[in-house]
Amino acid sequence: MNALDRNLWRYDFGLPKDPDVYSAYLDPLDFDSCDSRRLWRSAPEPIVVEKEVVKEIIKEVVVQKEVIKEVPVEVVVEKEVIKEVVKEVVVVATPTAMAPAMAMEPVGALNVGQSSLGTFIYHPSIAGNPAIYVVSTTMGEALVRFDKNRKAAPMLAESWSIGEDTLTWTFNIRPGVQFHKGYGELTADDIIYSYQQWGSESSVHARASFIADFWTNPEGSVESPDTHTVVVKTAKPWISTRALEFMRHVGGTSGNVVSKKQSEELGIEKTSRDTAMTGSWELVETKTGEFWRMKAVQNHWRKTPAFAEMTLWEIPEESARLAGFQTGQLDTFIMSFDNIPQVEKVEGALLNSVGLISQAGMNVYGQLYTGIGDPDQKGDFDGDRAWVSANADVNSPEWANARKVREAMTIAIDRQTLVDTLLAGFGAPLCIRDWGGYEHLVPADWTCDYDPERAKQLLAEAGYPDGFTIDLTTAIRGVAAEVEACEAIAAMWGEVGIDVKLQRIPYQTLRPQLVGRTWPGATCHAISIRLEPMLGLNNYLDKSTFNYGTFHPYLNENIGGVMGELDDAARMEKTLEMYDWMAHEQKLGFGLYTIEGVVPVGPRIQPWEYTSFSDIRLPNGYENIVPR
Repeated sequence: MNALDRNLWRYDFGLPKDPDVYSAYLDPLDFDSCDSRRLWRSAPEPIVVEKEVVKEIIKEVVVQKEVIKEVPVEVVVEKEVIKEVVKEVVVVATPTAMAPAMAMEPVGALNVGQSSLGTFIYHPSIAGNPAIYVVSTTMGEALVRFDKNRKAAPMLAESWSIGEDTLTWTFNIRPGVQFHKGYGELTADDIIYSYQQWGSESSVHARASFIADFWTNPEGSVESPDTHTVVVKTAKPWISTRALEFMRHVGGTSGNVVSKKQSEELGIEKTSRDTAMTGSWELVETKTGEFWRMKAVQNHWRKTPAFAEMTLWEIPEESARLAGFQTGQLDTFIMSFDNIPQVEKVEGALLNSVGLISQAGMNVYGQLYTGIGDPDQKGDFDGDRAWVSANADVNSPEWANARKVREAMTIAIDRQTLVDTLLAGFGAPLCIRDWGGYEHLVPADWTCDYDPERAKQLLAEAGYPDGFTIDLTTAIRGVAAEVEACEAIAAMWGEVGIDVKLQRIPYQTLRPQLVGRTWPGATCHAISIRLEPMLGLNNYLDKSTFNYGTFHPYLNENIGGVMGELDDAARMEKTLEMYDWMAHEQKLGFGLYTIEGVVPVGPRIQPWEYTSFSDIRLPNGYENIVPR
């Protein structure tokens, strides 16, 4: 038995023999999805051994829309070696706010190794990534979270409903939630202020224009009939998933809530350096390029952390993060799969499987096909680039040649080798971006078989027998093997004659070029598993704040019809039609692979349950970590 088999969630730590109690220790992160590639398959029934675990008994209560309210009850079981706390969460219909969990005084410090943090600047009107994402995993909270089944569940909104007119949204705000830094209780005014700031003209949130369309549309209205109710009358019907995507907890397109009072008292700039939010962790100190330090929030409405302090350390080099873990300076870190053998050598270390976490794709920028020749055309359009057509007509010779170049670029990539080597088998090839987790719905003719000889032929037919030059960089966002995979793709493109100028640009520096549509080449770009594939279409609209460097009149004319379709089956059919045109026929952009998550767990701590599951490229739920 190897070290990994010995260390992964063994079941001989003196657990209670009662099968009902055992069930509380089963992996909360869904081992049903495991297959033979899992390295811990030799364990007959993997069981999570934690000092604190969650056993859920769910009763659904329907109030126009799905509404879940939670009341925790704790039972403490003392053992000779390990103290175990079993919480039962029973969902009942009650107007009472969730009572704070009984907790011991937080003690000790938790240390996490991150690949990128950037400067801490956090206010909805000016915050960008990676700050939006990292803050959402620690200090921030939003109206809703998404559970393990990617279904919306309550957070700061105790419940919500959509009226029969499909236009009136009512959010019932959880009472008793306190802001950090003494800024008082969360109210409806804070909710309205935060989301209207996320949609403001200065906002660089990836969904800023859509947030504005929901929260500040002049043809709609926003009211607070009392201190804990928000009523939004939208100008048009919204698909629930699309709207809640930017009102969710955790993710690069999440929308955390801040204190209106703090912003008005201190101003946006000063507030953005020491932001008051509502999460289980409160900001204490930051140092750009080094760390973000937080303290536990005592008597938090949802969960008081077991550790008194947590520090996120910015360590770009994985070898340095691994060394910190090996020496006990880090309790967990962002890890590539090729370091699994090194982690399993650390005495007492565990590996936590969290299922499908991400999908990687290739964005090929400069395909800005709306308003060609207009003085106010967005971005940097250059029809002389090999992959860009000088003519937006998809039946033109220029388009045909550019399409051949893009097809050559996609079939020159050996996706299976990337998965087998860099991901150690923890993933699968993906031809069409945004469809990770939905492969069972993908048509059989959406293929991207590796064929370098065919790629060379296509380049020659397009007029590039000797290849062309392109800039390539990784959008560094903390996903396993993202840099190494991009380097490998550069080498594969080189094999078919493409001269790749490989760069490594921090995402905080790269993102303004992506938003401004001025990046001249391609990016290897990992994204979350979509709540629905349709949501990826947001990134192909020219009005979207963040865009994949690709928009076309056909997309502008037709994506709205997909987004406005309220019938689920009809919307999926329209989504398939759009991606068939865009990703299969026209090769405007393409997928690379899906990624399964494995998180290293240091010997001082237990594996932990995540709080939200809408976007788990980065770990979250640090407040749930307890000492071993």
